[in-house]
Amino acid sequence: MSKAQFRMTRRQFGMTLAAAPVMIPLARSASSDTPWDGPAIVRKVFVGVPKPTWPRPDLDLNQEMNDINAKLAELEKKYPGQVRLTGGDWIKSVEDVEPWTKSLGDADAVLVLDLTSSTGPMLQAIGKVDISKLLFTRPITGWAFMEGADWIQKGLKGDMVASSNFEDLVPFFPMLRNIHHLRHSRVLVVSPGGSNSMAAGFAKQFGTAIDFPQYQDLKAAYDRVDSVKVEKEAAEVRSGALRVVEPSTEDIQKASRFYLAVLDILRQAKANAITIDCLGGFRRGDLPAYPCVAWSRLNDCGMYGVCEADLQSTMTQLLITGYSAKPGFVSDPTFDTSRNEVIHAHCVAATRMRGIGGPASPYILRSHMEDNKGVSVQVEMPVRETITCAKFADSRTLLVSTGEVTANVDAPRGCRTKMVTRVADARKLVEGWSGGLHRVIFYGDYAEAARRMGRLMGFRVVQEG
Repeated sequence: MSKAQFRMTRRQFGMTLAAAPVMIPLARSASSDTPWDGPAIVRKVFVGVPKPTWPRPDLDLNQEMNDINAKLAELEKKYPGQVRLTGGDWIKSVEDVEPWTKSLGDADAVLVLDLTSSTGPMLQAIGKVDISKLLFTRPITGWAFMEGADWIQKGLKGDMVASSNFEDLVPFFPMLRNIHHLRHSRVLVVSPGGSNSMAAGFAKQFGTAIDFPQYQDLKAAYDRVDSVKVEKEAAEVRSGALRVVEPSTEDIQKASRFYLAVLDILRQAKANAITIDCLGGFRRGDLPAYPCVAWSRLNDCGMYGVCEADLQSTMTQLLITGYSAKPGFVSDPTFDTSRNEVIHAHCVAATRMRGIGGPASPYILRSHMEDNKGVSVQVEMPVRETITCAKFADSRTLLVSTGEVTANVDAPRGCRTKMVTRVADARKLVEGWSGGLHRVIFYGDYAEAARRMGRLMGFRVVQEG
């Protein structure tokens, strides 16, 4: 696990936290149709010996737990929709750990609170439980921080807050909520083989359901879309554009019909993410239209549409968008070391990169660059802002770097949307490249938040460049 210090302030995290319930359209109590939505179920557990010496031999442990529960209840009420605190068991000895583990049920994470010293064996046993763990240890209580540090160093899905201030737990609330989001999300992968070599790893690591519908399912949904709805959607897509360059009216209608078909497929599957082998599918005639417009519309409204059957980039978006409430831009990077720049280009781009539900950036309707067919969206990306560039190389490794957007490029070379980013060391970045071509861009700096989520969820974060 990374040993980098956690430098993001509580105020910075609070700004993100405050925005999340407003900016994510689906940020409400989860229903059977949106199981990825809603707060994290966090099981509280107290750890302490019945007859302590530290912090004092006459400590009223029941009163101590009541006081802690009251403070936690205040936080839960103050930041609604983030966590739902349950439980409150008291583990008094290492023998209590196993039966407690069996009672966890559908908990997304556990909040561990130490009461006394002499908790080492209990915390070591809890550390081995395969669930996200957050230890909150207060000063002059005991020495639980040693076991918390051990969890972190061994990558045992755990992190720690050692503080007298209960508000220091607040930055973790959106992270805990994101654990729920990943555990209850469903991703549809459409590819010729009907499989993905990394699917089992991601499903095991995060609990995400991954299904493999067929191209025929998409075609059937496409054919049954109501034509009146297609006309309305196409008019909205067209009216929102600065201009239309290559696409015909029919092209825009096909792209809009495909978007409505995908919404139907997602609704039926109770899924919130989809990625398709689009280039091959269109060339083979398996797809009636390119999905670029559909993906832009989905990502703008808090769902996930990802190109090229790229499960790694899809899971990256689930992680960072789920935390930040900002869509991802899957890109093909290219380097200019003479200017210390990376140009990120693709024919699929969301328009609300600053935040789901926020204002849209201007866009132009273009053809897909590689064959001059269909409809893609050329977006004018916001500039002079920090971005995070990330991708899961595999289910246990997240690659991360940061940069600053300096310009958009409108040129006939490369994919339609092109943004220039200045980075710390372009040469070091390109010479150390790994993990395949794609990277996913998010507006904002989420490198430290990703490291903390890596601790909680059990993956390592590798700084690129």
